Amino acid sequence: MQIATWNVNSLKVRLPQVLDWLAARPELTVLAIQETKLEDHAFPRAEIEAAGWHVAFVGQKTYNGVAMLSRLPLEDVQFNLPNFDDPQKRVITATVGGVRVIGAYVVNGQALDSEKYPYKLAWIDALIAYTREQLAQYPQLALVGDFNIAPEDRDVHDPAKWANDVLVSPPERERFQALLDLGLKDSFRLFEQAEKSFSWWDYRMMGFRRNAGLRIDHVLLSDALAARCTGCEIDKEPRRLERPSDHAPVIATLAD
Repeated sequence: MQIATWNVNSLKVRLPQVLDWLAARPELTVLAIQETKLEDHAFPRAEIEAAGWHVAFVGQKTYNGVAMLSRLPLEDVQFNLPNFDDPQKRVITATVGGVRVIGAYVVNGQALDSEKYPYKLAWIDALIAYTREQLAQYPQLALVGDFNIAPEDRDVHDPAKWANDVLVSPPERERFQALLDLGLKDSFRLFEQAEKSFSWWDYRMMGFRRNAGLRIDHVLLSDALAARCTGCEIDKEPRRLERPSDHAPVIATLAD
C-alpha cells in the first residue's frame, strides 16, 4: 500500500500532470490533494473516475480545497474539522483499505504579525484534538498533507534566513511535535535521507534550481502503520515539469 500527499496548487491547471503521475505509479493506493482551488461543481470528477480512481472532494473558489483519490472505495468520508467552525475547506478524511487517512491543508499563517498567524495556531490545535479522537477509533491512521511547517532546521535550506519566520516559528514546531506526541511518526524520518531534502520551493529567484526549499509536506503514521512502513520519498520529478506546482509529492510505502 502506498499513501501520498501532493499540494497541486490548482487542480484545474495541474490535472494533466496529476493524471500522468498517477498512471506512472500503479502501486499507489491513495493520494490526498491540497489546494484544488475549485468549487465542487467544477471538480473534474469524470476525468479522475475515468482513470480508475474513486474520489471525494470539498472545495471553494480560488483558495484552498482538498480531495482524496483512491484505487479502493472511500468509506466513512468526512469533511473539515468538526470541532472548528471554519468556512475554509481544508480537511478530508476517509477510510481506505482499513486505514484511516486524514488529508489536511494547514493554514499558512502569512507572517508572525499577521492576524492569520494566531488563526493558524488555533486551527492546528483543533487538528490535534481531532486527530487524537480519530486515533482512539482507528489505530491504523495516516495524517498527511501540506502542514506549512518545517519541523527542524534540517528541513530548511537556510535556517538563519528563516529564523523566527512563519513555517519555522517555535509555536508552530511545538504543535507539530504535539501531533507526534499523540503517537504519530514522521515517515520520512524513519529512514536515512539525503541532506537538504525538501518538498516545496518558491517559484521566485530560481528556488527549485538552487534547491532553496523547505520540507513542509508530510506523511505522519500511527505506530501501527509506522511498523509497516518500508520507505518514504519525495518525488521531485513533477517539480521539473513546465508550469509545475511549487510542491512535490511525498509517498510512504506500507507492507501489506
